[in-house]
Amino acid sequence: MPDLPKDFIALCHSVTAKRPKTVIDHILKYGFITTEELKETYGYNHPPRAVRDVREHSIPIETFRVTDSDGRSIAAYRFGDVTERRFTKLSGRTGLSKKIRKALIEKYGSKCFIYLEEIDKRELQIDHRIPYEVGGDGQSSELNPEDFMLLSGSANRAKSWSCEHCDNWNNIKNRAICLTCYWAYPENYTHVAMRQLRRIDLVWQGDEIDIYEKLKAKAHSLEKEVPFCW
Repeated sequence: MPDLPKDFIALCHSVTAKRPKTVIDHILKYGFITTEELKETYGYNHPPRAVRDVREHSIPIETFRVTDSDGRSIAAYRFGDVTERRFTKLSGRTGLSKKIRKALIEKYGSKCFIYLEEIDKRELQIDHRIPYEVGGDGQSSELNPEDFMLLSGSANRAKSWSCEHCDNWNNIKNRAICLTCYWAYPENYTHVAMRQLRRIDLVWQGDEIDIYEKLKAKAHSLEKEVPFCW
């Protein structure tokens, strides 16, 4: 491992979420981490998602190829450019999530931007409106809370799955496409992950859960499927 800037080390240690922290700590100790290690050592069956979590903390990660224990070529990940000039913007990221969360809650309330349900602010997760893989941290030099959204855990998982299967994520990388997507601006969208769809998400809470369970039982008796969040 080359010498790393002290501010960068501090940023790495400021990450407490389990999945990105696991990747960061492994790279700090060994220099890189492979998809094989992410799956077999840490049990992450979708390595790109774990690496994405690291990038969303503005920690640069680059991909390269190594040979696994069976002689196959597999992906591996290490820190990208952490020179002082590159790191100027990143150094201010420590503690940023708390500031963004506070600003968004003050403006929009303690609710999920997708499902519109009121939930405890401690359970809200911060996510880029435009996926980091497509738009990075945005076009301005300063990070803007309006480039982020607050999501429940289930909404964040649903968004992640849909985005990661979108052609714009995997190939095109056009921010403009994301700007009109349901997952970025559900209040004003023209497509859902580049598909001509319209969505209505229903959340069942409190006494409504009994109604949902009855509908679910009825659907099963008719051999129909009930959409769900995971």
